[in-house]
Amino acid sequence: MRRPALAILGALAWASPAAAHPAPFSYVDLVVGEQAIDVTVVAHVFDLAHDLGIDPPDRLLDPALVAARREELARLILPRLQIAVDGRALSCRSSDAPQAAPDRQSVRVPCSCASEGAAGVVRVAAAMFPYDPKHQTFLNVYEGGTLRAQAILDRDHAGFEYFAGTRQGALAVAERFLPAGVRHILIGPDHLLFLVGLLLLGGSLRRLALVVTAFTLAHSLTLSLAVLGLFSPPARMVEPAIALSIVYVGVDNLLVRQGRDLRAWIALGFGLVHGLGFASVLREMALPARALGLSLVSFNLGVEVGQMLVVGAVATALAALRARSEWTGQSLDVVGSMVVVAAGSLWFVQRLLFP
Repeated sequence: MRRPALAILGALAWASPAAAHPAPFSYVDLVVGEQAIDVTVVAHVFDLAHDLGIDPPDRLLDPALVAARREELARLILPRLQIAVDGRALSCRSSDAPQAAPDRQSVRVPCSCASEGAAGVVRVAAAMFPYDPKHQTFLNVYEGGTLRAQAILDRDHAGFEYFAGTRQGALAVAERFLPAGVRHILIGPDHLLFLVGLLLLGGSLRRLALVVTAFTLAHSLTLSLAVLGLFSPPARMVEPAIALSIVYVGVDNLLVRQGRDLRAWIALGFGLVHGLGFASVLREMALPARALGLSLVSFNLGVEVGQMLVVGAVATALAALRARSEWTGQSLDVVGSMVVVAAGSLWFVQRLLFP
């Protein structure tokens, strides 16, 4: 029994040095300036030697060989790194001679990409060594002499966006997240139905605006807490709770109707729950770390704009139907509230039993 085991261990020990990749990583440093983006690529000699057909790889630690292969190194590296500023692809060129880095078993390849004026959004895409599906590129972005962002690019995540700390960068954040807030309200059936339920009993435009604003203030609070990681309950709790809030609005309409009007308080209370639902959307959008506050404000403002659009359309339609007759208005309140309760109950069961 010992001989087969020793034979297997021996075979593994013999195979490992030949097959193992010493360091399946490369490094890209971006320095964002007003007129250019300077880039330094640090690649392991193992990867470079593989693609250049050099054997053994340690030959690339010889400064003389690196200098002789300068053009080949540039032709190998530059097409695999794509940089765009505000949607415009930049043309990059070698800016200095590559340098051997024996301490890191690597070669440094500096280059520069000319840009026109201050950057807003810098997008970086890299597929440095496609032959290795496990290869990763560690990206560091510097601006104003400070490290501002870091990312890991690999086969499944080949791109990264950086919002610069400029006026153009701030505008780009607003242009990205304000429409996202509007869109999320308009395509979110649960949030829409909650709003419609609050609007069924009608009221003045000022009163309805107060209800919607209370909802916005509440969800903005929990949205911010969740995105910042200060309070983030699991979706299996949040999603059924959102469905229950819809049921509650419908039931409250049926029980109260022409009595007390607590819709602003209901919107305030259940807006806290809905904010946690909004947070899951923002987390999927990969918020820019340095523009976190602005992106949150922009998204919340977009949600408020979307809600006001819904309020304007729904309130106008409901008022037109009520103007026909008192019976039509009362029937609309009852039937609409029952639909709200039924839809909320269905979602609650689905989200609780089939998450």
